[in-house]
Parts: sequence; structure tokens; C-alpha cells
Amino acid sequence: MPEGPEIRRAADKIAKAVAHKPLSSVFFAFEHLKAYESLFQEQQIIAIEPYGKALLTQFDGGLSVYSHNQLYGVWMVRKAFNYPETRRQLRMAFHTEKKSALLYSASEIEVLAPEEVAAHPFLSKLGPDVVNPNTTEAEVLDQVCSDRFRRRRFAGLLLDQHFLCGLGNYLRSEIAFVARIYPNKRPMDCSDEQLEALGKAAIAISRQSCETAGITNDPALAAELKERGWRRRDYRHWVFSRAGQSCHVCGTEIKKVTLAGRRAYFCPCCQPE
Repeated sequence: MPEGPEIRRAADKIAKAVAHKPLSSVFFAFEHLKAYESLFQEQQIIAIEPYGKALLTQFDGGLSVYSHNQLYGVWMVRKAFNYPETRRQLRMAFHTEKKSALLYSASEIEVLAPEEVAAHPFLSKLGPDVVNPNTTEAEVLDQVCSDRFRRRRFAGLLLDQHFLCGLGNYLRSEIAFVARIYPNKRPMDCSDEQLEALGKAAIAISRQSCETAGITNDPALAAELKERGWRRRDYRHWVFSRAGQSCHVCGTEIKKVTLAGRRAYFCPCCQPE
């Protein structure tokens, strides 16, 4: 499943292709949304905003389209009406004279009025969005230290969209590493310095991943390793998916464990249990 940085990049790409341009055609696969095709065709998209792993496509008439990729959904931007060869099912499409934004395989698509956006059962319960430039480290730290979350283990907490939205499995391991916290500890087990480090890392690593198309390692180090012939999957991250390889910081072998039902990676030296 794409995480917050990938959804933000997708939103920017879709907006560049179809926002603030006349729509030549709109398509919905679901029968209960068909009535909106002709309505939206007369309007323009004014914004495409990511909310964690969901997107909200806003039209100048006041309505918005909520979509969530879930596990299998994927957006594609192509030349107008140039459909790819795929077995995926097209769920939604916005066409302009030059470009088409196509959403395949997603199962959650809704049309919402402004008052319904605020009350939406998913959107209304999201924690601070770490990729959103308006989210601050103080907001993240407030979540970390709150009575609601401080007794829960980071292994599950960093995947909970009610805690911080936009995080997923690779960011979970990377943020814990940068904060030097063993991923199965709880906020209440950590020092103030560690919690502050986690708040900074949650924002910094997520936004860096967005800016660099998924690189969470130190950008200078990643560039050096790339120049030396390393594969992207080996220089892209600090620890994620690097089991058995040496830690970029201390040289200790990276370990893989299963936490909260998902694979996690850590350095036993930099993140002692």
C-alpha cells in the first residue's frame, strides 16, 4: 500500500494534469455515482488534497470526491483517453483535452458535500498528517505524549492513522531508527530526548521521502552509494528491507522481526531493546 509521501506525489501529479482545466469527460464505474458524471463535466477541479492515504478531489461547485486506494488502488496520468493495457478495473477517470487521470482498482469512492467532509468516518478521525507542510513537530509530540497513545507500542502506533496519518510500514522502521528507538517500545518507556527525536523524525523522514521519491537514507550518503554502484534497494533506506546488511551508521547487522503483524527492521546497536 502506498504511504503518505507516495499519495502526496500522486496528488501533485494529478493536479498538474487535470486541475484548473476544462474537463471533457468524467467517468465513474459505480452505478450510484453515474449521475455525477455530467454534473462534474461542467465544472473544474480546483484542488486535490491528500489526507494520509486518501485523496479529496475538490470541484468548484462545492462537492468533493473522496477516494482511498486501499491495498490495490493505483492512479495513472496519461495522454487523454490513452488507456494502459492492464487487467485492473477502471473505477474513476477525469479527462481534459490533453491529459487523463485514471484511478484503477480502488473500492472506496464517495461524493461529499462540504459538511460531509468534516463528518466523514475516515477523514474526521485522522491524526496530524506528517507530510502536510502545516503540521508541526509540536503537534506530533502532543500525540506521542498524550494519555491516549503513550502506553501503546510504537510497532502498532506508527501504523495507526488516528495517531499520525500518512505513515506506513517502511516509514515505521525508518522513523524509529532515526529516533534511535527500538520499534516495540512505548512512548512511556522513552526519554524526553527520544520522544522529541521521534517527533522530528516523523516529519523530516516523511517529507524527505516525498521530495526524493522514497529515499529515507541520508541523501548525501545515498548519492555516494549510488555512485559506487549500489542498488537502489540497498541505498534507499537506513534499515527497512536491509536485513543481514550492515548498518550505515555503526556497521552492525540489521535485523528483521515481525511486529504488529508486519515486518520491521532495526539496528540492535543503534536501537537497543
